[in-house]
Parts: sequence; structure tokens; C-alpha cells
Amino acid sequence: MPETNDVILDAKKISRALTRVAHEILEHNSGAESLVIIGVLRRGADLARRIATTIRELEGVDVPVGLMDISLYRDDVHSKLDQPIVQRTDILFDVVDRNVIIIDDVLFTGRTVRAALDQIIDFGRPRTIQLVVLVDRGHRELPIKADYVGANIPTAKSDRIKVQVEERDGLDRVTIRRSRKKPPKRKPAAGKMKGGGK
Repeated sequence: MPETNDVILDAKKISRALTRVAHEILEHNSGAESLVIIGVLRRGADLARRIATTIRELEGVDVPVGLMDISLYRDDVHSKLDQPIVQRTDILFDVVDRNVIIIDDVLFTGRTVRAALDQIIDFGRPRTIQLVVLVDRGHRELPIKADYVGANIPTAKSDRIKVQVEERDGLDRVTIRRSRKKPPKRKPAAGKMKGGGK
């Protein structure tokens, strides 16, 4: 099945999207004093640090940044044959009565976000929980919507979105791999036989 890879966000577009999102977060929350930021490992954590840096440059406020691994909170963890590789969760601050900003790279079915919500509630009851994603590709299976979106990218379910970040991959880029199905073979017309025989 032939496939194509297209760049949908380059480094400049990613930078502009994250800067815009940082401004939107500050506007919606009337500043940064009530905020804490939690990035979903892996690349959501890298994006979280960048947004926190931008907020510091804009507001002069160091927003606490945490990291979370949601592997054991997913609702499909027991249905997979392979055991999940559990990474660390570092939330070394109080979330109670704070505006918690979850940051992830791609929003797809919504199951990762649902797992993140469950994990945050185990740490306490925030004032609000808000969601940032770099890419929203649609195809939700749960009633979950991002509050801040870098880019909405229409996709087919079989498409693959790949997010690369400088901190982890050596470059900033988002690509999409679209699977293209081969056209079905045409059947011979009724009443006709190959070779022209009777």
C-alpha cells in the first residue's frame, strides 16, 4: 500500500502555535499566578517546558511544571499483550484549587486525556483542568475537547501523525503519513471472455 509523508508543521509554525497558546492561557486565566502545568510524557512534557518558559518571559512568573506518565491509568492497559513501560510521574506541587494545564502533543481518541484526568484527581481537586494539544486530529471516542489547540489537522483513522521536538529528536516538525489504498481491480464486463473465444 503506497504511503506519503507530508510536513504539516515546521519549526516556525510550531513556535508560533506555542506562543499563541501561551497568550491564550494567560488571557483565559487572568495571568499566571493560579497556574500549574503538567506535560504528558513524552513529547507533551517537552512542550510543557516551552510554554512555561514563554509564560515566564511574558509575565515574569515561574509556573510550576510537572510530568506525568499515564500508562497505568489507560482503560486499555489490561487488554494489551505487552506490559507498558512505566516512566516517572513528577508532580511536586499542590494541585488543589489551582488551574491545571495539561499539555499533550496529539489529541486523537481522547483516551490518553481521560487517563491524565484520573491521575490528576488522585493528587487532589483542582479549581479547573484545561487541555492544550499541539495537534487535534479528530476521531474522538470520548467526549473530550481541547481548550487550546496549536493546529486542527483533518485525518483519516489510518493516517499516522508524527511529532518531533528539538529536545528529543533533534528537530521540530510534525508530519502526517497518509495511507493510500490501491483502487479495486476492475472485473471483466458481463458476457465477455478473455481471448475472444466463444
